[in-house]
Amino acid sequence: MHPCHFAKSAPDRAAYIMASTGEEVSYKQLDERSNQVAHMFREMGLNAGDGIAIFMENNARYLEICWAAQRSGLYFTCISSRLTAPEASYIVKDSGSQVLISSGAMPADILSELVSLNPEVKERLMIDGTVAGYNSFEEARDPMPITPIADESMGTDMLYSSGTTGRPKGIRIPLTGAPIDEENPFLLLVQFLYGFGEEMRYLSPAPLYHAAPLRFCMGVGRLGGTVVVMEHFDPEQALAEIEKHKATHSQWVPTMFVRMLKLPEEARKQYDVSSLKVAIHAAAPCPIPIKKQMIEWWGPVIFEYYAGTEGNGFCAINSEEWLAHEGSVGKALMGELHICGEDGEDVGPGEIGNIFFKSENEFEYYNDEEKTKESRNDKGWSTLGDIGYVDEEGFLYLTDRKAHMIISGGVNVYPQEAENLLITHPKVTDVAVIGVPNEDFGEEVKAVVQPAHWDDVGEDLAEELMAFCREQLSHIKCPRSVDFQEELPRHPTGKLYKRLIRDRYWGEHDSKIV
Repeated sequence: MHPCHFAKSAPDRAAYIMASTGEEVSYKQLDERSNQVAHMFREMGLNAGDGIAIFMENNARYLEICWAAQRSGLYFTCISSRLTAPEASYIVKDSGSQVLISSGAMPADILSELVSLNPEVKERLMIDGTVAGYNSFEEARDPMPITPIADESMGTDMLYSSGTTGRPKGIRIPLTGAPIDEENPFLLLVQFLYGFGEEMRYLSPAPLYHAAPLRFCMGVGRLGGTVVVMEHFDPEQALAEIEKHKATHSQWVPTMFVRMLKLPEEARKQYDVSSLKVAIHAAAPCPIPIKKQMIEWWGPVIFEYYAGTEGNGFCAINSEEWLAHEGSVGKALMGELHICGEDGEDVGPGEIGNIFFKSENEFEYYNDEEKTKESRNDKGWSTLGDIGYVDEEGFLYLTDRKAHMIISGGVNVYPQEAENLLITHPKVTDVAVIGVPNEDFGEEVKAVVQPAHWDDVGEDLAEELMAFCREQLSHIKCPRSVDFQEELPRHPTGKLYKRLIRDRYWGEHDSKIV
C-alpha cells in the first residue's frame, strides 16, 4: 500500500497524468523523485514531526512533494492557491511550517509579500523559476539520491478548514511513527465502497490543496491505480477527459454537477462517459433535482459521502439507496452517529439536532484549544458544526450548518432548502441565501444570485425568482428580496464563503449568527 512497491512491480505504469499538458509520471519516477525530495528535506534539517507548506496550483510536482513528506514523517500543509499573501501567511505561521514551496505560476507579488510576512521560514523554494527570497526547487532536489532515506516513517497532511465562517483552523492528527506502507481505515474503506485498485483510472478535477482530492489521489497511489489530474476544472473538458482516459472513478462537488448539467445538450451528449463505474461527490449538499439528473445521465454510479477533514466520522450512500432515501447522505460506516438536541441528549428519528460522532479517531484544531473544546460535547463526541436528522432506518439528512441558520421572528430558517431550489432555475448559475437585518424580525431572508446572463438582471428577474420559491416552499423559507452579483465567493471545493457575503449587509449590526 505505497507507490514504492509499484515502482518495483509496475515501474512504467503512470502514477498520474496531467490533463492539460499530458505529462505522465510513472511509479518509478514518482518513487525516485519523492526519495530525492525526502533527502532534500533531511538536508534542510527537517525531522519527523516537522512541517512544510505547499502553496501552488495543480502541477506535476505537487504529488511528488506530498509523497516525499509522507515518507519523511512530516506534516504537509497544502494551502489554497487563491489566497492573498496575508491569508496564506497566517496558515504558514500557524502550522509552524519550516519550508515553503511554491511555483513560478503563482503571482510574484504575493510570493514576495510572503517573504516579509514569514521571516521565520527556514527555506523557500520555487518550481519553474525563482523570485527574490526563493531558491530553485529543482537545483535543491536534483543532486539528491534516488534511494530511500534511512529513517522513513509515515507523515500525514495537516490541512486547514476553508474558513467559510471565520479564520481557517488546522486539523492535526498525531503521528505514530508507523511504516510508510501501513494500512489505514480510509484505504480499506475506499477499497470496499468504491473498488479502488490497480486497474482504476481516476479523474481528479479539483484542487489538490483540498482534503478530498488530495487524500483520494494519494489513496489511488497507495493502491497502484492511475490519476488524471485536471489543472483547472472546466465542465466540458471534464467530460472529454473521462472519454479520453476511459476514467473508471472520479470525485466531484455539486457545483461541478450543476455546471455540467447546464452545458448545451449537444455538448453533454458528445462525450462517452460509459467507462465510469464510480463518481463520488461530497463537500457540499447536493440539491435533489441535480442529483436525480446526474443519475439519469450517468447511471447508478453516483456515490455520496459525508465526512470532514477532521476524520471523526464517515457516512456513505450509493445511487440505489439514495433513490429510496432522496436527500440522504447515507448511514454511518465510521464513527457512531448521534443527533443531539440543545440539551445535549439524543433525539428521535425525524427530529432535527446537532450531528455528533462518537469516534476513536482523535483530532485537534491546532493552536486553538477553544475551537477544539467547542467541537466536543460533555460525552466526548465531536461535531463538524452541521445539523440534521436521521430517519427510521438510520439514514442521515443534512439540514444546514448551524452557523448559517437564520432566526426570523423567533423562527429558525435553514437556507439550504431555498438554495437547493433556486439553483435549479435556468436563469441562476449560483446562489447564496442569507439572513440580513430586519428591525421587526431581527433577520429576514435574502437571496444573493449569480445570474446565468447579466442582461437578465432586474426587478422582473428578482420577482420571478421569489415567486418560483414561494410556489414550492413555505413563504417563511423564501427570500423577501433578491440581489445580484457577477460571481459569488465560492471555494473551488464547492463551499460558499457566506461570511464574506453576509458581512456586507450587517455593517454595524450585531448578527445573531455566530
